[in-house]
Amino acid sequence: MNKTMKRLFALLAALCLTLGCLAGCSNTTNSNETTPTEPAATVQKEPVAVESVDFAGTVELDMDSETVKQEVTVKSFIDGDTTHFYVPSTVVDTGLLKARYLGVDTPESTGKIEEWGKKASNFTKEKLSSATSIIIESDDDNWNVDSTGGRHLVWVWYKPQGSDTYRNLNIELLQNGLSIAKSSGDTRYGETCLAAIAQAKSEKLYMHSNQDDPDFYYGESMPVTLKHLRTNIELYEGMKVSFEGVITRISNQTAYVEDYDAETDMYYGMSIYYGYNLNGNGLKILQVGNRVKIVGSVQYYATGDSWQVSDIKYVDMRPNDPNNIQLISSGHEAAYRLTDPQTFKNATVDVDVMEALDSEELTTKTFPYAKLALGSSISMENLYVSSVYTTSNEDSASKGAMTLTCKVNGHEISVRTIVLRDADGNMITADAYRGKTINVKGIVDCFSGTYQIKVFSPDDITIVG
Repeated sequence: MNKTMKRLFALLAALCLTLGCLAGCSNTTNSNETTPTEPAATVQKEPVAVESVDFAGTVELDMDSETVKQEVTVKSFIDGDTTHFYVPSTVVDTGLLKARYLGVDTPESTGKIEEWGKKASNFTKEKLSSATSIIIESDDDNWNVDSTGGRHLVWVWYKPQGSDTYRNLNIELLQNGLSIAKSSGDTRYGETCLAAIAQAKSEKLYMHSNQDDPDFYYGESMPVTLKHLRTNIELYEGMKVSFEGVITRISNQTAYVEDYDAETDMYYGMSIYYGYNLNGNGLKILQVGNRVKIVGSVQYYATGDSWQVSDIKYVDMRPNDPNNIQLISSGHEAAYRLTDPQTFKNATVDVDVMEALDSEELTTKTFPYAKLALGSSISMENLYVSSVYTTSNEDSASKGAMTLTCKVNGHEISVRTIVLRDADGNMITADAYRGKTINVKGIVDCFSGTYQIKVFSPDDITIVG
């Protein structure tokens, strides 16, 4: 038991003893005697201020203990209780350790969004981003993994700027009311963890308060991340959801929105069909470069064999209506992540997905890379255009749109354009690209089961040879 905890228990014992003595020293009289008494005066007592204990600072990092330790640097922040660290290959062969914090369970901010999830995630990011040193520690003499087998269970210590001592981030999350306990009492710092939780509850901090989280969406919809929605899309069919993303392209009453996920190092996208009913202020929100909160219903678009979010609205008379789309910030850019053909055609990604909406059980599912990237921005270079197909149906709104069949490094990539026109308004035809080598920027799309790059502007096709 550390010194601070011992002092706390000693104070409590002394207080109990004092109260017991006071009770034992009260005046008594013979039960047969009647003694007139004066009415007792009412004494107003001043509340006693209780000083908060900095439990994260009461524990010490013992470099000589039996636990294994390693100084690390951050690769990526995932959420409040998960961080990916660079480590020597002697710790993990790949040099990347996916850390799950011991003793804590912060609210979700990477799947189904929960109250105070963003707060906890930002808290962890702020502390570690400004730290001069970070050390991870096991709970015993081994590096242990969680039930998934892919994440290591660790204590995270960080040294703040201007300080010579390390602080325990796990305990700090607990004492600040940004996490609940997760097997906390069974760990080497369990006693301090439990005391930190008790204090946070008594002070009604964040998760233990009755306050609304200003970063949480309290509307009728289900708050999710784009990654979670894309990887569990079938479960949400017909449901109203809300999520954040950057608008990368507007075309044909459809906005394309994307958001980055650090855990998979991918951009996830979605097409947002707003139709003809959105008013002027709503259309101002749906501008390329804006980060927005989208609120709408998940629908399967059978004609296009794709998923989209529709039923988008903005009511001028109720600008704070939680069912409105909302502008978060401006000045962003589409990622247009440079992707090699091998990755686009053949790579796969493992993601934990839900078995059902009302279940906490997760299973690992393997997705084609391109399927997960649907609706997100992409760029690809040095594509040789071997042939061009042009839509010629007179009754089609796509008459003049082209499909460029491209060859690169033994792979075939399809590039689909809308009807493209030059600066003078003349339609651009197949001759402009056939037999050329091009760089393209567009949106990941799917047609008849084949993943392709959809291009919306002639400016997004650059002839390089």
